[in-house]
This record gives sequence, structure tokens and C-alpha cells, in this order.
Amino acid sequence: MAGLVLFALVGAALPQAEPAVQIVPPLTGWAEPMTEGQIPPLGRPITDDVRRMRNYPEQPPVIPHSIDGYQLTVNTNRCMDCHKPQFTEGSGAPMISVTHFMDRDGQILTDVTPRRYFCTACHVQQTDVKPLVPNAFRDGYQNAGGP
Repeated sequence: MAGLVLFALVGAALPQAEPAVQIVPPLTGWAEPMTEGQIPPLGRPITDDVRRMRNYPEQPPVIPHSIDGYQLTVNTNRCMDCHKPQFTEGSGAPMISVTHFMDRDGQILTDVTPRRYFCTACHVQQTDVKPLVPNAFRDGYQNAGGP
């Protein structure tokens, strides 16, 4: 019995054949990581100011206008010139949600919370480019036969 235990311990210490490494092709980037490649041009911004339907609940609205040259720094946020509650009547822009004034504990602040200050972290500008991959997304309403 002791010989069997010793054989099991020695056998476990012997090198095992490692599985072959499978190279997966990259989804993005260039074949040679340290080389510079041709960056595709950005598409033209869609500037029709049409509010787009959201694809799912709580989706951040997309930006329906050009934001080229908008300053968005720690000290300046040009988006707030039109979207803050006190400026929406004059600008005609939709007011930012009350959630943008809530801290992590749900307390309402008098100004935009720092965690919601950088708009382009969630909101994206639409461009007239072909999608990178096909999209067959259907929201829960469409899957349930709703509107």
C-alpha cells in the first residue's frame, strides 16, 4: 500500500504534457502590436437634432448634433450651457435627468454630480458610418410582441 501511495506522489510530480497554445486572431488592432497602421477616418456627425428612440430601458440618449470643438474639462463643460435646467428654455435642449444631480447615496445636489459630469463617458455622438459588425438586437418589447 505504501508503494502505491509513493507511486502516486512521484507520478504527480512528473512533468505533464501542456496543452497546445491556440493563437486567437485579434479582434482589433494591427497584426504587429508595435507598428502604426492606417486609422480609418471618423464619420461625419449626424446633425439633424432628432431625438432617437432608445433601444433598452436606461440607455443614455445619443447626441443628435455635432460636438466638434466642445470643451469638456474639469473646469468647463459646454454641454451644460444648453442642457442644465436653467438654460433649457432658451436653448430648446432637453434638460439633463435629475439622476445627474444625485450622489451615490441618492441625495440631490445643487449641481451636477462629479460622477455624471463628463457627458461623453455615456452619451455618444452619432455618425454616418457603416456598423463594424451586423446588429440583430431586438429589445424586450419587440421580443414580447409589443410596440
